[in-house]
Amino acid sequence: MPPAAPHEAYDPQGQKTVSRSRCVMTEIVLPNDTNGLGNLMGGRLLHMMDKCAAISTQRHANRVCVTAAVDSVEFNAPIYQNEIIIAESQVNRVFHTSMEVELNVWAENPRKQTRRRCNRAFFTFVALDDEGRPTEAPPIYPQTAEEESRYEAAAKRREMRLLLAGRLNLGDAQHIKADVRAALSEQQPDA
Repeated sequence: MPPAAPHEAYDPQGQKTVSRSRCVMTEIVLPNDTNGLGNLMGGRLLHMMDKCAAISTQRHANRVCVTAAVDSVEFNAPIYQNEIIIAESQVNRVFHTSMEVELNVWAENPRKQTRRRCNRAFFTFVALDDEGRPTEAPPIYPQTAEEESRYEAAAKRREMRLLLAGRLNLGDAQHIKADVRAALSEQQPDA
């Protein structure tokens, strides 16, 4: 039997960890991937990011998972023709049937031997059962302080998304209520 891949590493407690969900994809930017300026087209990058996130969620849930939402896509720097795209994803947190996936994208220039972070995004995926209906995804267990921080931040982002969509009342928010109220009180002019 071949050795286990890093995402299949044995966990003595049988817990699903963030590291088991990680995916790294690489691809070179060819001329047909670029716009008139020689930059990678945003749609091409989003396609790659969606596939990377899908791999992370399917590794975690051990079932088909589909994209439910994409938010906070940051295009911080262009990626140029002939550069290598490195997309990395991981499941930050599970919310019953949905999962938040963080994606970070770097551009590597092999001739100059440089690497720079270009993009960041958060995708929401939903696990599906064999009939294509949402089903519970297993919990995820952060192992490091950084993973724990991302886990907590994911809860705040989810509540903010639900609040902005009108699907959550501020009074029912557990993770952002104090932060939102403090921000709103700062907006009020002194009487």
